[in-house]
Amino acid sequence: MYIAHMNFGYLLYPWGDPELSDFEDNSDLVNAIADRSRGFVWRLKDDDFELPENDLESLFGRPDVTAATLSVWENFEYFEHFVHMTVHSKFLNRRSEWFESIEPPVYVIWPVDPGHIPSLAEGKKKLMHLADHGPGEQAYDFKYKARS
Repeated sequence: MYIAHMNFGYLLYPWGDPELSDFEDNSDLVNAIADRSRGFVWRLKDDDFELPENDLESLFGRPDVTAATLSVWENFEYFEHFVHMTVHSKFLNRRSEWFESIEPPVYVIWPVDPGHIPSLAEGKKKLMHLADHGPGEQAYDFKYKARS
């Protein structure tokens, strides 16, 4: 069993605003590190956002300031290493510089079968499940996985 991860947020400024330059200018670097990381399987790329099941406006509203990522990893440990032990963690720690503070959860992790390519629509359903029912085997966060 693999895992999928989705997160989203609302930027403090519209895409292209100079206040986001450090975030935007380093997105390719962070994505390239993910792509080369041990256990990485797949991630949502720019063209994938054109698919109806990945439409930011219908899923999250406010497409001019919505950012979302979606990826698949061989296991939780490989994903956790990427998030917390690579340059990604430096940008994660700066999230408040670029993103609105919104009621959690803003990310979700869930099991997927190898070969399954999730959509943002699927990720949003898992996020809503996590928000409504709390963490469990169907949808969880880092804290839940650390306890299990």
